[in-house]
Amino acid sequence: MLELTMATVSGTEEGATAGMLMADAPSEPGAVLRVGRDKSVCRLATPEEWLFVSRVHLEFLCGPEGVWQVSWLRGSQPDPSSEVRLVVGEYAQTIAYGGTVRLPRGGNGEIVVTDRTGPRSVNVGFYHEAEN
Repeated sequence: MLELTMATVSGTEEGATAGMLMADAPSEPGAVLRVGRDKSVCRLATPEEWLFVSRVHLEFLCGPEGVWQVSWLRGSQPDPSSEVRLVVGEYAQTIAYGGTVRLPRGGNGEIVVTDRTGPRSVNVGFYHEAEN
């Protein structure tokens, strides 16, 4: 199972968890969870006016071995107005625009989408439950 929690944070609210959203999906091949502005296809939706987030920004996909990966999907613009980082403990990695990274099985961490033009971010915490 993959569990996600999302908090949207702007300048003065840093550290606030009010309005936190949650979603989960079983670790079955083909299972998908999406994060973005389009509520019709994203289980976790950001404010519509936050244009640094694409309609569908992040896609969490479960592969054939029950291992989850996250992809930063390319939007309509050639250059993104955000940055995306994967943070697991002390480890941090930038995810490339259009890139994909595997999530650690049985681990937890955070995907941070940061607005390049202002003090706003979308923090998506994840917990990838190890299957028995």
